[in-house]
Amino acid sequence: MKELSWLQFDQAVHSLASHFSGTACSGVFGVPRGGLCLAVALSHALERPLLLEPAADALIVDDVYETGQTLEALHDQFPDACFAVWVSKCPSRWWTTVEESSADVWLVFPWESRDRAAVDEQVYRSSRQTL
Repeated sequence: MKELSWLQFDQAVHSLASHFSGTACSGVFGVPRGGLCLAVALSHALERPLLLEPAADALIVDDVYETGQTLEALHDQFPDACFAVWVSKCPSRWWTTVEESSADVWLVFPWESRDRAAVDEQVYRSSRQTL
């Protein structure tokens, strides 16, 4: 289990804000739940509105690209939007990543409870065991 800090979060926000500062996006949409903190911080840093719904010209963000299910579906629906994650568990293709992590490392984000994350990890891993 790897715990990420608020300092690392601030650095990730700064990195993404620098990367997208020249982009003409209409606003920032954060994938619920994990992407919301990142979206709020980027909306302030980029001085763009926080969007309640994704849009074709938005910056769409999430905390982690793990299985790809969430962002792949949004990318299919909004192929011209910009996409970013704090941590990606695979090499980036059409999304921007601040840092990469091994697929087998469970991440605990600063807004999460370590105890609850341990339970979530156990449930996640047991759901993927082969019988």
